[in-house]
Amino acid sequence: MIGYVTLGTDDLDRARAYYDALLGTIGAKRLMQFGDEDGGFTMYGVSMDKPALVVTRPYDKGRADCGNGNMVAIVFDSNEKVDAFHAKALELGGTDEGAPGYRGDPKFGYYFAYFRDPDGHKLAAFHIGQPG
Repeated sequence: MIGYVTLGTDDLDRARAYYDALLGTIGAKRLMQFGDEDGGFTMYGVSMDKPALVVTRPYDKGRADCGNGNMVAIVFDSNEKVDAFHAKALELGGTDEGAPGYRGDPKFGYYFAYFRDPDGHKLAAFHIGQPG
């Protein structure tokens, strides 16, 4: 149902460097990029037929702000991949918003980690499965 999520930035070069390195760890790459002279837009994903993440300068040329209560959640197939992705996000300059671990009763298998990118956008990495 979701085609892509857009995150605003005031520093497109910094955002691209961050997401090139972070999303590259899970096989995503720049799928589309254009309009640098008019603000800039870069779409990341694993293929054009899968959900994607876009970083862009705001269309109205105003300051980019992160939304209070907005969050992008990226699904993984193991807790170890959640751990690695969260660690990479912090290594690249993100800030911790919740260390990797089970949320609620571990028997339900809800394993999440939270962080903010350098622009302040909140993201989650998660895996839902039975604890090992």
